[in-house]
Amino acid sequence: RQAPALVEWRPTGKGGVETMGRLEGKVAIITGGARGQGALEAELFAKEGAKVVICDILDQEGKDVEAKVLATGGDAVYSHLDVTRDDDWQQAVGLAESRYGQLDVLVNNAGIARGASIEETSEELWDEVLAVNTKGVFLGTRRAIPVMRRAGGGSIINVSSIAGILGRKLAPAVYSASKGAVRVFTKSTAIQHAHERIRCNSIHPGPIDTPMLAGITANPAMLRERTDEVPLGRLGNSEDVAFGVLYLASDESSWITGIELIIDGGITAM
Repeated sequence: RQAPALVEWRPTGKGGVETMGRLEGKVAIITGGARGQGALEAELFAKEGAKVVICDILDQEGKDVEAKVLATGGDAVYSHLDVTRDDDWQQAVGLAESRYGQLDVLVNNAGIARGASIEETSEELWDEVLAVNTKGVFLGTRRAIPVMRRAGGGSIINVSSIAGILGRKLAPAVYSASKGAVRVFTKSTAIQHAHERIRCNSIHPGPIDTPMLAGITANPAMLRERTDEVPLGRLGNSEDVAFGVLYLASDESSWITGIELIIDGGITAM
């Protein structure tokens, strides 16, 4: 197999370079794409040449992201997707293949951050968090693999968390359990499908300033507690994570599978 063609680079005029069409010709599904990190990923992917299926349960917000991508010359379509429902997954993956002819990238970005102490965590809460954060990744991966196989390969990016790597006082145990499962499921997927040129990697953000942390960022004391633990001195933002996802989706990472890309401002280095 030949190595992928080099991406095109050009000067920015600001002492750096920018890439052109890093995802040109690729088709991507992004879950949780209606707002925050997922919406930014959808816009960035489209800007880099991908055709994007934006998936979420927030229909109006998802359609707004679709309209924004189309207005800026990109190609995207919105599909309602509850990641815990296999029939929704079948519809979204089918839409990608029927509309665009293939599926090259799956970003399992959708997730919820809920929880309490172990003693206060009900069975219902445990099941809810695991259903979205873990079962949703499994269902999407299972539906994506046959379509990626037909396309000759692909890249699956699972958004986990640093809470899926180490125990954290600030993270509920149920959330950590769900993200830890994603971490190891990613490695299993990578090993079992490497021979089909289907890569699978996980992203492990630290605290990111998105709507998921709105309750924390609105509370000065809680915000200070979060930022004080970050060696780089600030919360992450959606761009910090989105460019990591972009790299793993692109052919620039064609010899990378089964890794944990940690984007946490240095927390896990301590």
